[in-house]
Amino acid sequence: MKERIRGKIVPAVPVPFDLSGKIDDELQEQYITWMSHQDIGGVATWAHTGRGLKLSDDERVSVLEAWRSGCADMAIVCGVGVPESVELPREASGRTRVVIEATVSMAQAAKVGGADGLLVYPPSWLASLPQADERMLEYHIAVADVGLPMLAFFLYEAAGGVSYHPSLVESILNIENVVGMKVATLDSVVTFQDLASQNGTRNELLITGEDRFLGYSFSLGADSALVGIAAAVTDKCVSLIEAWTSEQAQRFLHESVAMDAFAMATFRAPMDGYVQRMLWAAEADGVFSREAFDRHAPLMPTSDRDVVRKALDRIRGR
Repeated sequence: MKERIRGKIVPAVPVPFDLSGKIDDELQEQYITWMSHQDIGGVATWAHTGRGLKLSDDERVSVLEAWRSGCADMAIVCGVGVPESVELPREASGRTRVVIEATVSMAQAAKVGGADGLLVYPPSWLASLPQADERMLEYHIAVADVGLPMLAFFLYEAAGGVSYHPSLVESILNIENVVGMKVATLDSVVTFQDLASQNGTRNELLITGEDRFLGYSFSLGADSALVGIAAAVTDKCVSLIEAWTSEQAQRFLHESVAMDAFAMATFRAPMDGYVQRMLWAAEADGVFSREAFDRHAPLMPTSDRDVVRKALDRIRGR
């Protein structure tokens, strides 16, 4: 998986739901067919964009099955963590055990379903416990033992992430089967710079998750991108990374500025509304035959849809 996604875009794909809250299989098939024709390194299912921890076990199985069937030659990365349906004990030892067991179970289901790799949700459930670093390292080792290539995940705390200490980052990256780390800080350029510098002497993948400064993150050393913004305007994300890898400075600058403007319109408060905004953008681009819904979307102003459409028109030059 490592070399398949190096230098490529990996869209974190959403799940289209209907008005009743069920997965809209017809729209999902339309989306998979469209995405299968994009020049990407793979897709990430069960990630935050795909509401992985909010889906039922059966829903996760059906989503992975649909993507595996529709994209047989594409790398599929599955997000794994503790589903929201799992109740966590208060005591430290019991919580650690349940967190590890639930995440390993999800990782094993991904492996059975044909996933090529794992993206491990940061174990924020362990961060407040005694000996937190040791527990979080134990968690990553247990998931890596499932046997699939694994990406660690440095996610900003407001989104449920953990600010790993540099020594913990080093320990995680030294685990067998860990092939890289995705970094998504949202607005902390300094944090990304520091992590990029730490990764500079290693061969593991530095994967950007920085939707709001995608182009700049490549100039800092990102090898590839696993981002929600690529769920729509996928071709524009591909063009940006191609411009960077081919050293076309003028084209890269143009694509980066355009992408930043689109991100400003779609990755904003309420931040978790970006999933629905990506579905709106894909619909406006003709990917879906009708409106697709994110059943977990927060309340958003009715004007948001028009903002997305106008941002899409700008990036498309319409």
